[in-house]
Formats: sequence, C-alpha cells, structure tokens
Amino acid sequence: MREAYIVDGVRTPFGRRGGGLSRIRPDDLAALALKALVQKTGIEAGAVEDVRLGCVTQVGEQGFNIGRLAPLIAGFPVEVPGVSINRMCASSLEAVNQAAQAIRADVHDLVIAAGVESMSRVPMGSDGSTFSPELLNQYHIVPQGISAEMIAEQWELSREALDQFSWESHQRALDAQQQGYFAEEIVPVDTIDADGQAVRIDRDEGPRADTTLEKMAALKPVFKSDGRVTAGNSSQITDGAAALLLASDSAVARYGLTPRARVVAMSVVGVDPVIMLTGPIPATRQVLAKAGLRFEDMDVIEINEAFASVVLAWGKEYHPDWSRVNPHGGAIALGHPLGASGARLVLTAVHELERRQGRYALVTMCIGWGMAVATILERV
Repeated sequence: MREAYIVDGVRTPFGRRGGGLSRIRPDDLAALALKALVQKTGIEAGAVEDVRLGCVTQVGEQGFNIGRLAPLIAGFPVEVPGVSINRMCASSLEAVNQAAQAIRADVHDLVIAAGVESMSRVPMGSDGSTFSPELLNQYHIVPQGISAEMIAEQWELSREALDQFSWESHQRALDAQQQGYFAEEIVPVDTIDADGQAVRIDRDEGPRADTTLEKMAALKPVFKSDGRVTAGNSSQITDGAAALLLASDSAVARYGLTPRARVVAMSVVGVDPVIMLTGPIPATRQVLAKAGLRFEDMDVIEINEAFASVVLAWGKEYHPDWSRVNPHGGAIALGHPLGASGARLVLTAVHELERRQGRYALVTMCIGWGMAVATILERV
C-alpha cells in the first residue's frame, strides 16, 4: 500500500464569536489558508489534484460548495476541483482521512485537506429545521449539552473536575502563546476592526488570561438548572480556517517535498445518538487495533474539547499521561470552529511530535448524533 504523508499545514488564528475574524466571509477565510499553504510548501497550486474542505453549516456564505469556491478565490487554476465535507465536528479530520485514502488508493498524489467555519456569520444549526418523527420514534434526540450532562453523570464527573480541566486548558493555551508555539502554525489575517480601521490578527482570541477557578465556579449551568455543564467548561463558538497538504511517495519525490508525518491508521465509529459524544472511546480502541499499536505508544494525543466531560470520560477509560493530552490546551480555550477544528488538531499534533521528538500521535473527535473519528500519525 502506498503511503500518505502530511507535508505541512497552516491555520488562521481562531477568533471569538463577533471578534476579529467576524468581518471576513468564510469562503474568503478558507481561501486565505489555502493560498498561505501553497506559499509555505512551495507547491504550484495547479499541481493539487483535489481540495477536500470540511464545513458543517453549509448554508449562506458557506453554501454553494464552499470547497470548490474557496480554491477559486485563492487563485487556484480552474482545473483544481474541490468538494465540501460534512461529518459535523470532525469534518476536516474526515477531510484529512479522505485525502489519505485517495492517496493510498492511487487515485491522487497531491491533495489539500482543509476546513473552515464562521460561526459568527453562519449560525450553528441554521442548516436544519426539524427532526423526522420516524427518527424521534426510535431515539430521544437531545441537544449536545444535555448529552454532555449525561456523560458527566454516567462517569461521575463533578462540576469541580470539569472546571479544573477547563481552567487548565486555558493555562496551557496561554503558556503556548507565550512560548510562541502557535505562531508556527498561524498565518496572520489582515482585516478591519469594528471602527473600520486596518488591523492584523496573529493570535487566537479565545484563551482568557483573567479566568480563574472562582470565576468558572460562579457560572450557571446552561442546559440543566442543576447541571454541571457551563459555558466555561464547553468549547467556544469560534471562527477559523486550516489547511494541510498531503502527498504520496511519488509526489514527495517529484516535487522535492519534505514530509513531516505519515498517516498510519484511521477509524470512524457510530455510537448511541442520544448520549452521542462517547465516540472517542471506541474510536481510540479501533484505530489502535488497526495500527497494531498500544495506547502507551502515543506520544501526543489531541482529543477535541467539545465539552470537558467528553475528554474526562475518555480519560477514565484510558488513564492517560495527561501531560501528553492536549498539551497546549484545546477547544475550551482555543475555540471550536466546527469545520476547521480537525485540521487544526492534526497540525498541532504534528508540531508537538516534532518538539518532543516523539513518534506517534493520536487525534480523535466526538461528533453530533453519535459518531467519532480517530487518526494516528507517525513523525517522519
């Protein structure tokens, strides 16, 4: 089987809802990441054989197949096709996996896997209306926040544990910003502020230097009056884009590329669509089995912080070395622009593998309506 390599990647800063990126159309934001990627890798845009772009809420400015329009906006030749992928929160991790699959299957040699979401401009959930009565006759579908509450109850996770994990996510992200780690990933974005003045955004807006455990404890539960899930221990609504270049062995040789990681194994699973967010538990088990590796082999783990309860329940099953898990914070601090988060997790994992001189990284994400995706990478 042919190998699929990650050559390099970029991402925009992640902006708070209504923040610095909210005045940029999502198709333009995705185009910015795509253009920066080809500049960084030195590849000719015309050599790219497909663009797989994750985007969840594909309506309005994110409609009309944004996966095709963003490369055109970026100045790619018309011969470069593009497709939009929606596997909800794992859309751009799915894009990475699909790109790797196409390369392994000898369909393509050079593919961009990307993702974008402007949750400021295209509200989450605006692509749907009501559920089929046939579905509701079979499953008591609830909001994801209620599912997060169900997980906290089932795994006996206290409000204090959720808040402690979330506070640590902010501290890790703030430390990473101070160390300049994210600067290696981020392409600055030039835009205008609320007063119409030119401004450059070059860092994530989500991490809060002023947050404390006391402030988190004072937040009221969002989904149940007596619940444990708050805005503080949930992922932030965010705007952002990310893009990665994947290549085959032959493309690496042909274009003189230097790959940074190899895609080792991939998995996607389905779970109960009511509790819905437990998927990373079986997805981790399945992808390790596919790779023929042990959990202890993972030097870096990036698990999406959709809610603190999701990560902590997974942690109760696997008992990880927490210094290897989201070492620079996650979506609770950095934000979760739905379609872009998976590509961001992969990019962050590759950088961290190199910093630690580690070998393997695991990336996994829970998904609405009961699914999860997992990917294992090897540093090269």
